[in-house]
Amino acid sequence: MSGTVSQVESGKFQSEVVQSALPVVVDFYADWCGPCRMVSPIIESLSKEFAGKAKFVKIDTDANQDLAVKFGIMSIPTVMFFVGGKVQDVVIGAAPAAVFKTKVDALLKK
Repeated sequence: MSGTVSQVESGKFQSEVVQSALPVVVDFYADWCGPCRMVSPIIESLSKEFAGKAKFVKIDTDANQDLAVKFGIMSIPTVMFFVGGKVQDVVIGAAPAAVFKTKVDALLKK
């Protein structure tokens, strides 16, 4: 993972996501998850495309089960889109890059 997508732990969620001045795309994943590995390069690519406009973070659901429970994550990957600390949209499961790009574009208009 390059520096464009940061790994966030439970203790940093408030400062990195909730209090972020930028919209935040949060990828809830696990290392063993095949579809998560399909989504990861899409998130990485979008993080470069939207650098400076949106923040991209990954949260390992195995290591941060409290966040998975808090946000009702039942399937991974689950990608949540936050603005002002509130969930604005969600994509559950692997989806084409265009789906994620459209969601990020919509976030930037809020």
